[in-house]
Amino acid sequence: MNFTKFQNEIASIKLETLGGLKAQFLMAPKMRLQFSEEKIKASNPKKAAVLALFYPDINNETNFLLTLRASYNGTHSAQISFPGGKIDKDDLNAQHTAVRETFEEVGVNPTDIKIIKNLTQTYIPPSNFLVTPYIGGLNYTPNFKTNNEVETIIEVKLSDLLNDKNVIVKNMSTSYMKNIDIPCFKLNNYIVWGATAMILSEIKQLLKAL
Repeated sequence: MNFTKFQNEIASIKLETLGGLKAQFLMAPKMRLQFSEEKIKASNPKKAAVLALFYPDINNETNFLLTLRASYNGTHSAQISFPGGKIDKDDLNAQHTAVRETFEEVGVNPTDIKIIKNLTQTYIPPSNFLVTPYIGGLNYTPNFKTNNEVETIIEVKLSDLLNDKNVIVKNMSTSYMKNIDIPCFKLNNYIVWGATAMILSEIKQLLKAL
């Protein structure tokens, strides 16, 4: 999608009804479906926020940013994610967290980011986080500068997300599940699954409805 067209759709994006958990669950692992709102609340989850940042590439095509996290001794080591992280006590709100973390992880000036819409909260069972995702816009092609949390910057064309051919099912095993068929996006030859795929699923449905 041309970025000028994307910008022209922002007013409609703000007004469009979210697909909610129904949209997210199209790309959810089966284990995630077992968690009701009551069960999530009872687990007293930690709070986090992430940002789906949309911007023009050098050809004025709409891109969005994903990152490959650096390897570390933790649940989400070396996974594909949005910039974001845990809400700190000094953060004003979840939106502030998403923008602050984006600056810290990839170097985008917070004052340049325009928040377009917040999405449905997403629960991540393995780490017990409840994540608030945001869609944000940047009106120029950024020069990303990563910190030690980010292994690789992944710049994805919006047209690839909207292309149904990039939805696949992959059999996976992790530290907390074995030989499970999981719906995924294949974007830039990376396999995107879990909470990131769920958030992308809601974004995809939102933009296709325009």
